[in-house]
Amino acid sequence: MSTRIVASAGLLFGLLSTPLWGDVGSINPPQQDYVLWYRNYDSPAIYALVALALEKTPEYGEFRILRSRELSKGRALRELERGDHRMVDIANVATSAERERFLTPVPVPVDGGLLGFRVCVVTPESLPLFRNIHSLSDLRKSGIRIGQGTHWPDTPILRENDIPVITHSRYEILFGMLRKNRFDCFARGVSEVINDLAIENDPELTIEPNLVLAYPMPSYLFVGPNDLSTAHRLQLGMERAIRDGSFGVFLQRHYGSSVSALNLDKRTMIVLNNPFLSGESNNVGRQTLNNLRWRLELLSR
Repeated sequence: MSTRIVASAGLLFGLLSTPLWGDVGSINPPQQDYVLWYRNYDSPAIYALVALALEKTPEYGEFRILRSRELSKGRALRELERGDHRMVDIANVATSAERERFLTPVPVPVDGGLLGFRVCVVTPESLPLFRNIHSLSDLRKSGIRIGQGTHWPDTPILRENDIPVITHSRYEILFGMLRKNRFDCFARGVSEVINDLAIENDPELTIEPNLVLAYPMPSYLFVGPNDLSTAHRLQLGMERAIRDGSFGVFLQRHYGSSVSALNLDKRTMIVLNNPFLSGESNNVGRQTLNNLRWRLELLSR
């Protein structure tokens, strides 16, 4: 892993190991364009975090963040691996051991680990299916089908836990499949679901009010396998934001209202096993689950 970022990633909402790199400077460095995967560009939170990390590292020069073409997640990750900077330079996705092998992760959970907490987007007529579910066993017996992306790491996690999954390669198509009752629950991260529904703007879609699925699954920024300059800049910027408190302000601003609106501390939590993480990311994810109450209280202030 000599060309990858190697870090203990002993962090959670502001606790990070010693910086891996010193400040990198040059005289009047040229402006740098960074192509951000379009779904991240369209996410106010992820765009704001990337901008924050870049703003904290002025010695790397001025920057512009550009929107990528509308690539599927699988295509975006393949282009990152190829190192085609015309297509995409940065993508925020959930981590897995496989992704950490062929891409370079910046091992800071971008949302404090909230992506591993999933609620169900449903149609109102499906709500009765979720009554009287209090355990993983109840969920399995219910026959509820969950919709997910073909290339999302959630898909093998759900299947590993014996939960039926219906997939499609395009995120946007999954909402249409939900409306057509191809599946019963579109499981979305706590950190993204409110923004999802605002974009969809469909009164026939709602959030199931009683359950939250939880599994260790940190969400990282990823760059290409050889793009160490961008990786260095992003990690250094995020470390500085953590130390000066602006990362905490970012979390509260972008995720605090979602945590409050979703009443996470009052939901039944069904914990799933995730055997697909690297050792370090598994440690980060386990810390996230173990500190659920503390994190919810922090974001609900």
